[in-house]
Amino acid sequence: MDEREYGSKELLHRFIPYYRPYFPVLVKDLACAALTTVCEMVLPLIIRYITNTGMENLAALTAGLILRLSLLYFVLRIIDSCANYYMAYTGHVMGTHIETDMRRAAYRHLQKLSNTYYNNTKIGQIMGRITNDLFDVTEFAHHCPEEFFIAGIKILVSFLILAQTSLALTVIIFCCIPVMLVVCTGLNSRMKAAFRRQRQQIGELNARIEDSLLGHKVVKAFTNEEREEEKFEADNQEFFRLKKLGYRYMGAFQTTTRSFDGIMYLTVILAGGLFLVYGRIAPGDLVAYTMYVSTLIATIRRIIEFAEQFQRGMTGIERFLQIMDADIEIFDEPGAVPLENVKGEIRFEHVTFEYADDHNEVFRDLNLEIRPGERAAIVGPSGGGKTTLCNLIPRFYDVTEGKILLDGKDIKGYTLKSLRANIGIVQQEVYLFSGTVYDNILYGRLDASREEVIAAAKEAGAHEFIMNLKDGYDTYIGERGVKLSGGQKQRISIARVFLKNPPVLILDEATSALDNESEFAVAQSLQRLSEGRTTLTIAHRLSSIRNSDRILVLTEQGIKEEGTHEELLERGGIYYRLYHMAEQVK
Repeated sequence: MDEREYGSKELLHRFIPYYRPYFPVLVKDLACAALTTVCEMVLPLIIRYITNTGMENLAALTAGLILRLSLLYFVLRIIDSCANYYMAYTGHVMGTHIETDMRRAAYRHLQKLSNTYYNNTKIGQIMGRITNDLFDVTEFAHHCPEEFFIAGIKILVSFLILAQTSLALTVIIFCCIPVMLVVCTGLNSRMKAAFRRQRQQIGELNARIEDSLLGHKVVKAFTNEEREEEKFEADNQEFFRLKKLGYRYMGAFQTTTRSFDGIMYLTVILAGGLFLVYGRIAPGDLVAYTMYVSTLIATIRRIIEFAEQFQRGMTGIERFLQIMDADIEIFDEPGAVPLENVKGEIRFEHVTFEYADDHNEVFRDLNLEIRPGERAAIVGPSGGGKTTLCNLIPRFYDVTEGKILLDGKDIKGYTLKSLRANIGIVQQEVYLFSGTVYDNILYGRLDASREEVIAAAKEAGAHEFIMNLKDGYDTYIGERGVKLSGGQKQRISIARVFLKNPPVLILDEATSALDNESEFAVAQSLQRLSEGRTTLTIAHRLSSIRNSDRILVLTEQGIKEEGTHEELLERGGIYYRLYHMAEQVK
């Protein structure tokens, strides 16, 4: 998957709108941040007042004055504690809300992306983007405005107070800051690049783990555990190398900032001491000055330390936007209408199709008509485009040229939801969700009653074996239905389509992976399912389509033969050869 890189300005511009629903919370959070900052910056003023009063007129420094100042500071600390609690709790909840909104937006967008996107993107990468990457966004969303707001107040207030104390010394101190920022910006950009590569590599690592664990049976069957460990270790070591590089830049970054801290403190000691010797600054002012410089340095250091979290958050936003900016290739055309009262007539008119990512042309200028209620079968050599042809009807892909008509109207004129709601698909590779048997059949029509679910299972020939399971319809079948046999999974998928009750049916090699006994049971279910529906069957086992109304032989050159089983055998062409090859294999 090609990944676009974004500048920091664009990332922030795209991220800021997610604050909009929580703007009142953000304002309160920043108000509390201002309160905590004010409470913190009053302390040096109190210390300066006590010191200067004691140095100038010790008699004026009474116990009552100390108690009043202490009470003032005590009240300020209570205010600070309450404000800090609001920031720590409500601020983080706001960040979590934003993270949740972004994850929801990413998931919704992923639902709209075409098969082409998933063909070229590892699921582990996608999982990393909508989970781990967005974890960092929570902290970023909360701390980013807060930290920069606090830093702005502290720098401004520190400058104003320090300038009143000694303008010359303040100018010297603040001249160090631009130099510090320029040096740190270069290291920051390298650190950002390192964090971006870390995120990419953890996605690769997730994909590697997922691939190995999902294929654990194959790994064990071929005793390739060591090979999988080697591949994992290679990815794991690459991740270690990238983290090490990132920490190298971070170490250089932090060392640079500490060096500038030392320079600023040295300036205060040297220049401030000399100013004190020559009477240009009072002792209390120098104490307050030193405390404010400490506050200023701590603020800058905090911002710099926040840079790591900032970069992680920016990287998370960037990887989120890479999902959100993935093109939605299949969408409702303007003026699309719901598909209703389907008869089931399907026509391909001069259809050409090639995959957008590699421009592999599957077929050119294909013409085909399937009559309402007809049971048509498509056969042919591998690579001829049988499955691709069927994937074009529900618009899993869009045609490159030409058009496909359903009941005389271009399928692009129908809404996607209504088009796919009227098409049932039974595939060779059955996908069952983690959950119960009942949940998986109900997926065909979520508003169906339990009685309708059971009726669909009976139609599919699945009711008997389901009732023999431990908990019947409430039996947990494991991830992807691992606790069921291939035939059982297939019959559940057929029951799901029975419940959906679509007028158009696509059977994509639905029995090719089954044993003879399971194939016979599933074939009977499919026979009942196809009655009264326009049915398009893809099959390698030609014996399963002998009773089709019409058989189409699809090759790389298009449809070369069509007719009934007997007609095609008599013709002695491609179908004849395919059929007798299959008989010899038996």
